[in-house]
Amino acid sequence: MSGLLGFLVGLVMVGLANSAKFDELFQPSWALDHFLYEGDLIKLKLDNYSGAGFGSKSKYMFGKVTIQLKLVEGDSAGTVTAFYMSSDGPNHNEFDFEFLGNTTGEPYSVQTNVYVNGVGNREQRLDLWFDPTKDFHSYSIFWNQRQVVFLVDETPIRVHTNMEHRGIPFPKDQAMGVYSSIWNADDWATQGGRVKTDWSHAPFVATYKGFEINACECPVSVAPMDNSNKCKSSEDKKYWWDEPTLSELSLHQSHQLMWVRANHLVYDYCSDTTSSSLQKQVKYQRPENDGKLRDGPRQAGSMITIYEHRTVI
Repeated sequence: MSGLLGFLVGLVMVGLANSAKFDELFQPSWALDHFLYEGDLIKLKLDNYSGAGFGSKSKYMFGKVTIQLKLVEGDSAGTVTAFYMSSDGPNHNEFDFEFLGNTTGEPYSVQTNVYVNGVGNREQRLDLWFDPTKDFHSYSIFWNQRQVVFLVDETPIRVHTNMEHRGIPFPKDQAMGVYSSIWNADDWATQGGRVKTDWSHAPFVATYKGFEINACECPVSVAPMDNSNKCKSSEDKKYWWDEPTLSELSLHQSHQLMWVRANHLVYDYCSDTTSSSLQKQVKYQRPENDGKLRDGPRQAGSMITIYEHRTVI
């Protein structure tokens, strides 16, 4: 497929577009004794004493971040490995990949979530179509003023679209750090918490390489509004992520997203009518071949039923 980076030529590029060494972009954030360097590989270790994590040295606004990750092998039940972007404070924005471990032989699940102004509860969960413990796979977050796209090996698995014209807030004014961690969450991660972590199989190890950030860097010494203005295209500068062709998925990408959701989607907050936090759900139909899928498509005859967004309390 033509990836989201296919329109770089002639446009302003900010950040490191090629794979960088870990120390150029990141630093350990906790449990240094559970953090391992092995050549070009970084390993985070979880045992019954602690997990571990790392974070970016800078914050960013708009662009694309990618890691290559090999998840915990064998019995990983109860463990969560996370890759995410987040701003600071109670009204923070956040884009989450959470990889939920499972018993040996059962598929890994990936859960995504989007927080806007401190409000989350927008979970979607799917089973991966490959074994993520046998080799490295790329996981990416693409973000501009029109959409947030979650990608696995350059295949979109979720799109969160700017719906400000409907009065729904969209994350576009807060710079975000890039983070990853591994921790124990056996109270909910595997089969709703019914399967607990078997510590006799510890340590549980997640392995990383191929760190890429191609985004607008936002110094902490600069006021948030100035950073926001700096990272938006103008007559004087054009950023690659503001290319009009990146304001929505291509038709091919839309078909990929439809395939993922039709074959691997396990849970979508938009269709969970039992949730007490569901306040409003916007639903409409759009022809399936227009290439404009949003969060939560469902087949409905010859149409795609689109669950765009819900406001939560």
